[in-house]
Amino acid sequence: MRRLDWRRRIDFIDAADPATVCPLDRAQLLARFHALENGKMLSGGGAFAAMWRAVPLLWPLGMMAKLPGGEQVLNWAYGHFLKARPRLQRFFR
Repeated sequence: MRRLDWRRRIDFIDAADPATVCPLDRAQLLARFHALENGKMLSGGGAFAAMWRAVPLLWPLGMMAKLPGGEQVLNWAYGHFLKARPRLQRFFR
């Protein structure tokens, strides 16, 4: 994602780093993907959509999430991904 963000519009922060100041509980931040867009903290599918809106190549995907039901679909997909993530991580190691 960093390579696609050639405008440097995204600040990536490592919430696992103890030196990082976290706006929410660290465990909560590490459990799901979070993004801050226009002063609003987003989580899950909404956070991915916000990140996509910041990247010119992915902007259309981020805007589609603003359509009625778009964010709900992303959150549904993200919830299923979170359940499968441990198996995927073991598979790709």
